[in-house]
Parts: sequence; structure tokens; C-alpha cells
Amino acid sequence: MKIKKFSEKPSDLKDRIGAKPIVCYPNTHIEEKNLSILHSVRDHLVKKEEIIIPPRDAKTFEVKFGEFFRIESVEGPQVGDLNLFNLNNLEEKFYSGKTRALYGTHLSVGDKMFSSFPYLRSLATITWDTLDWYDYDKDGGSVHDVIGTRCDPYTSKLLTDNDYHYCCHSNLTRALVKEKNVQLDHAEKIVHDVLNVFMLTGFTNDTKQYFMKASPVRPGDYLEFFAETDLLGALSACPGGDCGSEHSSDVAKCYPLKVSIWTVDSKYLNDIKPSATSNYNRNHGID
Repeated sequence: MKIKKFSEKPSDLKDRIGAKPIVCYPNTHIEEKNLSILHSVRDHLVKKEEIIIPPRDAKTFEVKFGEFFRIESVEGPQVGDLNLFNLNNLEEKFYSGKTRALYGTHLSVGDKMFSSFPYLRSLATITWDTLDWYDYDKDGGSVHDVIGTRCDPYTSKLLTDNDYHYCCHSNLTRALVKEKNVQLDHAEKIVHDVLNVFMLTGFTNDTKQYFMKASPVRPGDYLEFFAETDLLGALSACPGGDCGSEHSSDVAKCYPLKVSIWTVDSKYLNDIKPSATSNYNRNHGID
């Protein structure tokens, strides 16, 4: 944290600070051009399947290209940690850091969820968000962040010296092992930084530390996605409940989450193709 100053201020301080900020990755080139089509398609969705995610646990689900899926609050305020993989290649998975660099700290309608190197293509596009009214509050907080990594047993052990097995990292790992027959060691390695669905977070103004507040989500709220390729999803109902007090805990009040998968007649998607992986030649300057 940049709050402890040991070095002396330079004599040319005024020449070194105050530069104009420049957006590192202007995203106009990747702007979602099909959003109006996807919004019109929403009127023709047919529910295909529902999966209930129990509190302090996780489940997997499959979504095919051209389908939509929703993560919904059903009984009470609850946040969820989402992992996304290419269904046919689990090594291609959601890259929260690059998605954050492209769109910012929190995602909403029109934002894409990009996959890891060397693939770097959109796995899904967010098509609806019933919490987009929240915007950013006076503390800089908002919902659906790509800041936090996921609550995990290693950090819990580091900070509290406790072994806790029902944090989101363990929940997601367990779901891959039990439902997809992934070996434990491999499952833990491919579980990745998440989209924190419904979680209200930001950085403190003074120390710039990651903070959380009680989520504004209520039963009936949902975040909706369009699958741009065949996907395997894994969702954990975080042991922090609404994350208004703590996480990685058996104390917080927790609720289930619902994942629903929706299909639509392909005639409505004639102009939309599956996303393509990066065509970078992967030479990396080696002749």
C-alpha cells in the first residue's frame, strides 16, 4: 500500500506528477455491435433448464453457442462467484484481468468476458442486468466486479490460521471434481479468477484496498449472458451471503442462487457467429 513514505520528495516533483490519464486499452474496436439484435431476441427466449446452487456450494452447467443463461437471486441477497470455460477445452477459461483492463472494475450490459491466452476471444456477452441502476456509489463501489479473485482456503489460512473448505475456490474445485470427473489437482489449477456476480465492491479512497458492502441484490434480480461459444460454467454461492460483513464463514446468512438456460430459434441469430480465437501467429519474435 502506498501509505508509508520513506523516500524524500524530489526537487522536480511538479514536473513528475499530474500527467493526464490515458486509457490503456481503448475498447471501441471490440464494442458489442450485436446488442440490439440480442435485445430483440430476448422476446423469443424459451427456458431450457434450471440449476439451483445451494448455499456455500457450487455446481456446473453447460451452455451452447446461441443460448442465453441467467444467474438469479431467488430467496435472499446472495453473491456468486462465476467461472467460465470453453466446454471443449477447459484450458481456455475466463481471463478476469484482461477483461478488467478492457472494460473496468465492474461489468454490465454490452461487456464481454474474454478468455485466457493464447485464445483471447469473447466467451460471453452480458445482455441484461437488473442492477445496472446502481451505477457507482459515493465510495466508488459498484456491482459485478472483476477485481476480487475468489475467497479461498489459502488466504483464509494465511490470515486466520483456519482450514475452511467451503470458500468459493474450494466450492468450484469440488464441483469440477464431482460433476465433470476432473482430477482434484487439475481442477484446482484450472479454477480461475471470477466474475463476482451481485457483489458490491470497490477500492477504499485512502489505502486503495479492496472493500465489500452488503449487496443490493434481491429475489428476482438477475444477470444475463449470451454464449458466444459452447461453455462450461461453474458457479459458487459465496459463504459470505450478501458479503455485508465477512466471507469464508459459516456465520453469514446465505441463500441459494439459480442458473437458468434459455434457447431461441436459430432464425433470430442468423447474423451472429461464434466468437473466434485470436489469430496472432504466436511467433513471439522468435525466428
